[in-house]
Amino acid sequence: MTDPTRSETEPSLQQAVREPWRRFTEEFEPVRPELYRYCRTLTHSPWDAEDLVQDSLVRAFVSLGTSPSPPDNPRAWLFRVASNHWLNQVKRRREDLTAVPPEPVSVDANPRAVREAGGSLVGQLAPKERAAVVLKEAFDFSLEETAEVLSTSVGAVKAALHRGREKLKHSEDTAAGEPARTPCPGVLDEFCRAFNAHDLERLMGLLLDTTEVELAGTFRGFGKEAAKRALGGLMFAPEQAVAAGIAEAQRGDLLLVPPRFEAVVLRGTPLVLAYFQHESGEAVRSFTRLDWEGGAGGDGDRITKIGTHLHSPEALREICGELGLPCRTNGYRNW
Repeated sequence: MTDPTRSETEPSLQQAVREPWRRFTEEFEPVRPELYRYCRTLTHSPWDAEDLVQDSLVRAFVSLGTSPSPPDNPRAWLFRVASNHWLNQVKRRREDLTAVPPEPVSVDANPRAVREAGGSLVGQLAPKERAAVVLKEAFDFSLEETAEVLSTSVGAVKAALHRGREKLKHSEDTAAGEPARTPCPGVLDEFCRAFNAHDLERLMGLLLDTTEVELAGTFRGFGKEAAKRALGGLMFAPEQAVAAGIAEAQRGDLLLVPPRFEAVVLRGTPLVLAYFQHESGEAVRSFTRLDWEGGAGGDGDRITKIGTHLHSPEALREICGELGLPCRTNGYRNW
């Protein structure tokens, strides 16, 4: 609804908010790699870690706008926002992270199993023990900074570190094995086939009228019209779509043609990878998670959410690294 008291030359609320958000994003961009690594140690997958990063940035932006003064230690403050949000998530889900030991496998398993052995052991710790150990050992936070991040006392941090280290000391050196291969849900395969055939009508038939469409950190819309603009733009106007989504400095030898979608299952989670074309060959530049109603991914299921990560370089590298696929990253922002 239009505000009749607002001048036509006055920027809209959306425009007024966009510039501070961009400034905030640029200001905290140097911390993003560390923030992702921290979130990755707390969560179970690259996509969960990236979701935590995105949620934490939004919460930090809102918190900064309502605080009487800027944070004394921006890095510790941002880690605190992420820690509080994750701890609240764990509390809401009532997860007992110490009750799920990893499946033991032989040490000559695949390289990812060996690489993630440490993460599997840390994952056995209680939430605050896990956060305290990671902050102190992996990120070299002082006891005082760790206490600030976790909103607790130095004494409580020392106790959490002691408990966590003792548990790790007595844990067996086991690693998480490669998850069982599972078939890709049919609705994802159909989604990819329709997109690759540039059949927009068929693609829209897979969506609900209320489907949520999100480009993490950049755009969110609802309904088939929003999906048409996003997906149809990639199909039929890739020059404009790429220009809106990938900053020119990040494109390299990218060809302005529609990408190719491919559905995969990684760690039991279905993903859609977007292969963009380059003069030197194709490479994955984004990944998408889809939700659908019905739960089985069969005939008749309809997609309820399309969540695309185009500006999540750490998560994209990890996903493509595990799958052995070429990838190109797009930085953290589209400007």
